[in-house]
Amino acid sequence: MPDVFDPIKIGGLELRNRFMRSATWDGTADETGQVTDASVALYEGLGEGDIGLIVSGYMYVTPLGKAGSGQYGIHTDEMIPGLRRMVEASQRDGGKVAAQIVHAGINSFYLPMQGVECPAMSIVSHVKAPHREMPDEEIESIIDDFAAASVRAREAGFDAVQLHGAHGYLMSQIASPIFNQRQDRWGGSAENRRRFHVEVTRRIRKAVGADYPLHIKFGLMDDQEGGMPLDEGIETARQMVAAGMDAIEVSGGVGEMSPAHKVGDPEQTPFRERAAALKREIDAPVMVVSGLRTLETSRDIVASGDADMVSMCRPFIREPGLVARWKSEDQDATAVAGAKCISCYRCITDIGRGVPFGCGQERSIREAAAS
Repeated sequence: MPDVFDPIKIGGLELRNRFMRSATWDGTADETGQVTDASVALYEGLGEGDIGLIVSGYMYVTPLGKAGSGQYGIHTDEMIPGLRRMVEASQRDGGKVAAQIVHAGINSFYLPMQGVECPAMSIVSHVKAPHREMPDEEIESIIDDFAAASVRAREAGFDAVQLHGAHGYLMSQIASPIFNQRQDRWGGSAENRRRFHVEVTRRIRKAVGADYPLHIKFGLMDDQEGGMPLDEGIETARQMVAAGMDAIEVSGGVGEMSPAHKVGDPEQTPFRERAAALKREIDAPVMVVSGLRTLETSRDIVASGDADMVSMCRPFIREPGLVARWKSEDQDATAVAGAKCISCYRCITDIGRGVPFGCGQERSIREAAAS
């Protein structure tokens, strides 16, 4: 049986273990999208933690796809030198790092603040943000933007590139009948709604070559009435793999899971069943994210074959060296101590209030000790 500490290959890239740092927004880029010294320090710390694959915070492929302030840009060649600094810091101790690239679509907080309408697949009445329906040629142009960004990721030295096809951003919007109400070749039928995913996979593969690892964080189904069902998501994943996708990280699409599935219980892994369903249908590595807080559960997921890798976000904010700690602790003990993260969400809410990126729990401990 495979173990989380066993190596694994994603395309031609060999990883030292099966832990993945899921893409995490950190707000450290400057207003032009450039990497800063804070960005470099953050990724240097992650690189020292023995994580199998580090995925960057999301990077916008075009200014009209920017989600918010502090987000990295990968939309021009001017970004490459700064991104290379981030990569080199991550790789110093043998780490591997992937660039996550995104277009926010209608889910942009940044564009409305600039007085700009969000590009959207359709005019959707329940969305209050100002938005406009994109013409066919703009959708084609965005596919080219993803391909060009992937080339920049390779030029900057990233070991792989990951598409952000989850959490209600543009690729989720295109796949979902809730947001994609078009009746042209990009919408209507399930086949048309997955056309973008397949075409962007093909175009990136052509641009970066056969050997450069490509994967996607994919909302395998929507958690909202009228959204994309699981079988459609699995078929979309199958066609992406056929077009050149090397691996799929299973996450959420449009909408939110029920409160009973929200992270709080350290043993909850709400996307595990979906990942297992996908794993049975595709011949490519599958990662699963959300709710992972213990080595025991991580091992069980990999050993059972429900997924090939386990992916975590907030635990690595609290403890970048979590994997190294788990690896060094007594593996024969009854239980290895779980992640220090308690899912308080302050890492997310604090950064939204202008507090520098970091663990809110740890910040509270420091403040209490200083008082």
